Amino acid sequence: MAGNSNLHMSRAGKTDEFYTQLSTIEDELRHYRKYFKGKVIFCNADDPAIGEDGQDHFGDGLGGYTSNFFRYFQLNFTQLGIKKLITTHYEADKPSYKFEIVSSDHDEQIGLPDYVRTPLEGSGDFRSPECLALLEECDIVVTNPPFSLMKEYLTLLINSGKQFLILGNMNHAMYAEIFPYIFRRQVWLGHNSGHFWFRVPDYYEAKGTDFKEDDDGQKWRRMGNICWFTNMDIEKRHQSLVETLYKKYTAEEYPQYDNFEAIHVKKVQEIPVDYTGIISVPITFLDKHNPDEFEIVGELNHGCDSEFDLAKPILNGVAQYKRIAIRRKIAQEVGEE
Repeated sequence: MAGNSNLHMSRAGKTDEFYTQLSTIEDELRHYRKYFKGKVIFCNADDPAIGEDGQDHFGDGLGGYTSNFFRYFQLNFTQLGIKKLITTHYEADKPSYKFEIVSSDHDEQIGLPDYVRTPLEGSGDFRSPECLALLEECDIVVTNPPFSLMKEYLTLLINSGKQFLILGNMNHAMYAEIFPYIFRRQVWLGHNSGHFWFRVPDYYEAKGTDFKEDDDGQKWRRMGNICWFTNMDIEKRHQSLVETLYKKYTAEEYPQYDNFEAIHVKKVQEIPVDYTGIISVPITFLDKHNPDEFEIVGELNHGCDSEFDLAKPILNGVAQYKRIAIRRKIAQEVGEE
């Protein structure tokens, strides 16, 4: 997905070709501005500036599916105090290119900072030697990677030790390859989540719901459970969830699972404030998780994905959708409330 051309198309077809709106990027990245000063930023899953005609249209407003990630950082390059911006484009089965903007001593420059376009020897795939070398050079990765490759992509980022902020789907957190990182607090959700609109190419078929065409004939698709994954701390992560809770535990309202000792909570806002055992909550809890108040003890998914998959959630003989298992921290304080 992306204001980038979410390159690296799904091997089953061009199912990852979504384009992020600039407003979506601005709404999230304003919470991380302090991290960007003096840093090398790498957008390694973008289409910097090639229009549908294959020509370089960067800056002319005509560039088909150009990267709004690159555009955001170019527009805010001086204000954010970025040291360097690198964006690589993916081109299947043939050489591609990269765009770079490097800071200078001319902070008072008028207009947008200049960029340099350089050919790549390879396709620009984020796993290529060239892109891995650029990953080593950078400080922070910010982009919208192909969802079909999220397991591999996020694992690569975490193993690199770099800071990152990437778009994804909340269900990605429950993948067997990704949940251990959530559990170990190596990655968490960013500031915004929900249903987001993305531009899509003309060849995408119309849908009865979550689809529209604007006055210019541009197609749009709305996707649910969209979220940002990051390892950069933000204020939201430390906002109190406990202070918003109001319900008390009763056995009638909060039944236990047939096969696992945990209570079933339908909605995050219905977490009982006085319960000290294991609580099963929807995956939307991740958007409200304050690690100072609750610990994640595992997931309730298939019951066999990994050591962190504690059980398949079965309630009154009915299998439930995958869930997060949590426990309130500082139990002695709960009894005092």
